[in-house]
Amino acid sequence: MYKLKRTRDGAGQVGRYSNAIQWKEDGTFGETQGNRPKIGLSMIVQQGLNTYWLTTEVTTIVEDTPNYVKFRTKNSEYEWMILPETNQENSDVQSKLMTESETKES
Repeated sequence: MYKLKRTRDGAGQVGRYSNAIQWKEDGTFGETQGNRPKIGLSMIVQQGLNTYWLTTEVTTIVEDTPNYVKFRTKNSEYEWMILPETNQENSDVQSKLMTESETKES
């Protein structure tokens, strides 16, 4: 999972897909250049076909670590990160809640 968050207001997207997009001269999507922010490319994080956040082109990389990038675009500053997988944790919590509920009902 990936998270893209605009720093000034926290707006953004959490999603399964992340791509750095190079634009064609006619303004349409071109090639993707990996899943991390890169200067000159736009970032998109998608949860589904119609649920996404798309930035303008990255102008500056402020901080870059393996799971986190802080960057600026033409009009905003963003944080991009790889989120730890939580599916097992969520499943464990749901199982625990169900067990506790069953115990209370007995």
